[in-house]
Amino acid sequence: MSAITGIIHLQHDSIDATWGFNMMSALQRYPADCIHTWHNREVFLGCHAQWITPESIQEVLPFIDRERGLCITADAIIDNRTELFDTLGVIKADRASMPDSLLILLAYEKWGHEAPGHLVGDFAFMIWDEKKRSLFGARDFSGSRTLYFTRTSHLFSFCTVIHPLFSLPGVHKELNEQWASEFLTIPISTDAVDSFSTIYKGIEQLAPSHSISISDGRVSFSRYCRLYPQPRLRLKSNGEYEEAFREVFGRAVSDRLRTHHEVGAHLSGGLDSGSVVSFAAGSLRPLNKPLHTFSSYPVDDFIDFNLPRRFADERPYIQSTIYHVGNIVPSFLNFPEMSPYTEIDDWLDTLEMPYKFFENSFWLKGIYKKAQDKGVGVLLSGQRGNFTISWGPALDYQARLIKQFRWIRFFWENRRYYQTTSANRKQVRQIVGKKVFPPLARCIASNEEEPFPTLINPQFAKETDVHERLRESGIENWGSGLSAYDVRKDHFNQLYFWNINGTISTKLSLKYRIWDRDPTNDLRVIRFCLSVPESQYVQEGVDRSLLRRAMAGLLPDKVRVNRKTRGVQGADGVHRMLPAWSDFIHELQAMIKDPHTAPYLNKTVLAECLNRIRTNPNPEIVYGYDFRVLMRGLIFYRFMQSMPQ
Repeated sequence: MSAITGIIHLQHDSIDATWGFNMMSALQRYPADCIHTWHNREVFLGCHAQWITPESIQEVLPFIDRERGLCITADAIIDNRTELFDTLGVIKADRASMPDSLLILLAYEKWGHEAPGHLVGDFAFMIWDEKKRSLFGARDFSGSRTLYFTRTSHLFSFCTVIHPLFSLPGVHKELNEQWASEFLTIPISTDAVDSFSTIYKGIEQLAPSHSISISDGRVSFSRYCRLYPQPRLRLKSNGEYEEAFREVFGRAVSDRLRTHHEVGAHLSGGLDSGSVVSFAAGSLRPLNKPLHTFSSYPVDDFIDFNLPRRFADERPYIQSTIYHVGNIVPSFLNFPEMSPYTEIDDWLDTLEMPYKFFENSFWLKGIYKKAQDKGVGVLLSGQRGNFTISWGPALDYQARLIKQFRWIRFFWENRRYYQTTSANRKQVRQIVGKKVFPPLARCIASNEEEPFPTLINPQFAKETDVHERLRESGIENWGSGLSAYDVRKDHFNQLYFWNINGTISTKLSLKYRIWDRDPTNDLRVIRFCLSVPESQYVQEGVDRSLLRRAMAGLLPDKVRVNRKTRGVQGADGVHRMLPAWSDFIHELQAMIKDPHTAPYLNKTVLAECLNRIRTNPNPEIVYGYDFRVLMRGLIFYRFMQSMPQ
């Protein structure tokens, strides 16, 4: 709920407190309810606090516990408060008013460096231990909150955001070419494989699932959370699995409603956000508090183009959920003045780094602004749902049954799939066959699929050895020939998939004073979902079966059992850009000629992509490789213009 910052002298010598105050001054761009600092001769801690939870009102951070000799500054909302209260022996009279920062401090007193493993929630914190003369901190398992740092031979400095660190002596904006090379080479939305690195040389970040310790002049890191393997859950019936799911997921949603502000939620026409909204609206009803939902739809003059089984305007499904669930105050928004092109500079300023998610950039920013206008403090989402609550890939499951020689179950699932979807039998057999024999799938894909254009300058790629690093990380050809089960396992094992979501949610929360809270990303929900047998996720040929069954009566059947179509957001991105298309083309031409970015960008490929779309701005190119590469190149180009020449 805060931007935190601090400095420690690694040799226990005196620090200049002015450095800390300068970092705090740099945080003034964000709204705050309380600004406070604490320092002694060798340590400075600060907090630019936003009060989101009821317990945080009037809380002063950094908090000094003189009896224990501890001082904490924290950016945190802890969700497993009840379990921690019981385990830590907190008396009931103190529980309702105890802020999360004090709960973290008590956990540290009991478990020391093992404390982060006992916490469920979104957090980044630092604790000064006076008795040990050491600094200890951690970032939550998925990196929902950011924590950046810089270090020299004698100083270690940290902050929730990057730009205050540049106020320190000797810290300058300098491009980290290793990070940049990975950003330009990785075709998916992941920015870099080194989860400790950033776009700036000399500025690092604490990786998700890691703690940090600064003691006796040494800085050390430890990974405290791993999600694989999980023990298998064995229950007696479908009904027991459904009830167990509702209990775990309902608790995760309820725990994320803790705010003295209004509660909001993203709402599309799908299962994930609909399930979040259903539980949230039901939990708020006894409190006489409505749930504000925010849904985006295309601009009025946009004509949807033909995407197989996809549609851009999800309002009929959204309305169905709103009517069925009740206790909802909806907002339908289309932001006609915004486009992926108009919002580039604002996003670069917010994120402090280049980004790839331009397709969703305009409506995401617009929803945060609208939620701020409505006094929302917590904005629920379901971003992790595809790998947790709505897991269940039907065709991958059939391929797995073949690999396991479970022929009877395979023929049953295969038959029921045809019966319930009216799918083309030949196409389904081909898809399943490719999943059974991944080498064959990779061979076919290499011959059939158009390769993603190379955005990085080949010489720059060679100089940074980026392809070798990406091969070693396993991400270079990620997704090609992998089963959905391998993709899911990688998603939870590899930390580099997590950083970007935390970057977005942290920096938007500071700008708009709104916390993104995702119950599909709750640690308890993830562990539960990973423990459930795969036979619960696909049944009778139906994908995402557990969620569909568990939400019976809680979601309208129009949404719950829909398997024919799915919504797609940002489909009107190019259409929105048409009034500024000539400006867009001219800037792309300037980018290709720019000598400052020439060492980094593949000018030949960019020119070829530009020639193919220059005079043919059809709406459907929004998901094509040419437009995607050009937009990514343009975003990087704009970012480089902000760097010292």
